[in-house]
Amino acid sequence: MRQGSGYGALAIALHWLIALMILGLVGLGFVMRRMAIDPALQFSLYQWHKSIGIAALGLACLRAALWLFTRHPPPVPSLSPIERKASHATHVALALLSLAVPVAGWAVASTSTLNIPTFFFNLVVIPSLPLARSGAAEDFWTLVHASAAYVLLGLAVFHAAAALYHHFVRRDEVLLRMLGRSPQVLPDPVRPDSGPTPTGPSTGTSEGSKR
Repeated sequence: MRQGSGYGALAIALHWLIALMILGLVGLGFVMRRMAIDPALQFSLYQWHKSIGIAALGLACLRAALWLFTRHPPPVPSLSPIERKASHATHVALALLSLAVPVAGWAVASTSTLNIPTFFFNLVVIPSLPLARSGAAEDFWTLVHASAAYVLLGLAVFHAAAALYHHFVRRDEVLLRMLGRSPQVLPDPVRPDSGPTPTGPSTGTSEGSKR
């Protein structure tokens, strides 16, 4: 359940789990394609990459459904109208890319001329998408998959940097809400030129009252 003006436990868990999966998938993708490794290890990494990608796709679909059919927390009051629009656009783009990147990866496996099955964590075989297998189709979907993944990674870095800026510079509740923590209300700073507040009526006598 959602508490106060923050996100619910399910939304928070999906957010961080998908973020960790994306980082893991980018790392796996770099190692299995950019480094000279043992072919057996490469095959295993490919299977892990595809399994985690399918799992990330399922979680991204769940998060999209949660976003569409549940109420959203109100924007942080300190955000300007432009910041609110930019935040909404960033969240929408991240959600769409979280769906598009694994679907494009699934299309790569479905169009590959090698016709290697996708073993979902060695439990079940994931069926291929109804796409024709050809070298041209595989190259196309590989380009889409890689390009969308880089855009997603760059947008995620921007998103994280913005959250850290709001937390450490603006000192608002943007990051705290996604951590499931309530913001701490800080006392108003005391002005250096402010003197003590009088606690009672003045006992001094003016010069004019003595006459």
